[in-house]
Amino acid sequence: MTGARNPDGARRGRDRRARMLPAAPGTRRVDGARPTTAVIGGGIAGLAAATALAERGVGVTLYESRPYLGGRVGGWPTTLRDRTPVTMSRGFHAFFRQYYNLRGLLRRTDPGLRRLTGLPDYPLLHAGGLRDSFRHVPRTPPWSALGFVALSPSFGLRDLGAMDPVAALPLLDVRVPGIYGQLDRTSAHDFLHAVRFPEKARHLAFEVFSRSFFADPRQLSAAEMALMFHIYFLGSAEGLLFDVPRAPFPAALWHPLARYLEGHGAEVRTGSAVEHLAPGRDGGFLVTTDRDDRYHDSAVLALDSAGLRALVARSDRLGDAHWRERIARLRNAPPFLVTRLWLDRPVAPGRPGFLGTSGFATLDNISVLERWEDEAARWAARTGGSVVELHAYAVPPQASRDVEEKRLIEQMHRVHPETRAATIVDVRHEWREDCPLFPVGGYHDRPTVRTPDPRLMVAGDLVRTDLPVALMERAATTGFLAANALLERWGVRGQTLWTVPDRGRSAVLRSLAGWAGNSARHKRDLRPGAGSPHPAGE
Repeated sequence: MTGARNPDGARRGRDRRARMLPAAPGTRRVDGARPTTAVIGGGIAGLAAATALAERGVGVTLYESRPYLGGRVGGWPTTLRDRTPVTMSRGFHAFFRQYYNLRGLLRRTDPGLRRLTGLPDYPLLHAGGLRDSFRHVPRTPPWSALGFVALSPSFGLRDLGAMDPVAALPLLDVRVPGIYGQLDRTSAHDFLHAVRFPEKARHLAFEVFSRSFFADPRQLSAAEMALMFHIYFLGSAEGLLFDVPRAPFPAALWHPLARYLEGHGAEVRTGSAVEHLAPGRDGGFLVTTDRDDRYHDSAVLALDSAGLRALVARSDRLGDAHWRERIARLRNAPPFLVTRLWLDRPVAPGRPGFLGTSGFATLDNISVLERWEDEAARWAARTGGSVVELHAYAVPPQASRDVEEKRLIEQMHRVHPETRAATIVDVRHEWREDCPLFPVGGYHDRPTVRTPDPRLMVAGDLVRTDLPVALMERAATTGFLAANALLERWGVRGQTLWTVPDRGRSAVLRSLAGWAGNSARHKRDLRPGAGSPHPAGE
């Protein structure tokens, strides 16, 4: 079984408890005068919004300031010193099987998802020598957690017995937005300490999740980490294995989707930066770019944190004062580094295509691209070399870039010693600082899809939503939600969505988690001054 279907093509995976969210009822397409929408931002969120709108007869103009689509999953051409034309990107992305809505977007041009291929394992290596693997871990909770404990050298039964079960109970019944009320004011680091999660397993498992947000666990909200644990481990039966594109991102994903959009009447304007957005008297928006001015009936802001802050600051009539203040408080995660190396000799045959690492200074993972990507495989076959990619997430802002680039390569030599003898044919270092930060206590400051203006929507992985989604899946889901909100105004049925289950899978464990939450709230209420409207010291 490949997954349940619905009339609009939405689909879940193998998890029979996945949750379907039907769109509001309406007509299949716009009936009458054709409304227009400006979708500002050509990343995953913008592409999802543009797709759902264009399919239903809305006149879509997609604005993207870069010369390529895909946002943080985009790619661009470059030429190596040996004159080989190649595609550079911002690095590896895992397309997990839980990403129902993102995968639904990709099915528009690839119904069988044949442009993706599954990697056989998700291996993790600690500098002390411990290795973990998710290849043989069962996918269905609670057997997934029990299987991890049984198979993991970094997490044994003794470690399980040493944990604080009451402190860990929120992980057993993660609900959105409830989990933010419980844990958003606690850091991921402090939560793990309170749970007494074993140090070795913490590095190999939980920090892999937290650093996927490009943030140090001391900066990250524990609620976001708990949500990740629910999505990938205790709440979903899809497991932790994932797919990757067989070709560079533009060829595999975005060029086909751009053609699909244009086939539905959308105009895709790459290299077109939106400088200003002004509400019109009739409720629409005048969009000013570096090329021209155009008027649209509605707009979707599908930008990263910095881009959204900047556009809203320049467009002083958008929203209301409270909304604008919240947008202005959005912050970016620390900088990250992606280093891609073209080596003159191959990495050892037994090395995994992807390896998560911990304890190797700032190195977080290593990819050997020719293991799955056709462009890298052709270069490696022709030259006898390898294409290796290194990631450093959450690099300290004050770090020297030259030092960090050299350190990353040194750590590659530690992990794959055979690379010490390799000559670097060419190298690209990509420093970026545009991922959203989900700080401790920051949940309520994040924007929602809907804004004070009913014709203006926001989409992206920074957006707050009451659904259990994160990262690329949050971007795709909020893009579809933004489109659905506009389509509902016009009486058109939108996109059916899927998510992992929206609560813990076990009624017994949910009851225990509820008891723990009520107990914690009761203790807070009994503290001196808890019932006072002005606590001591204010």
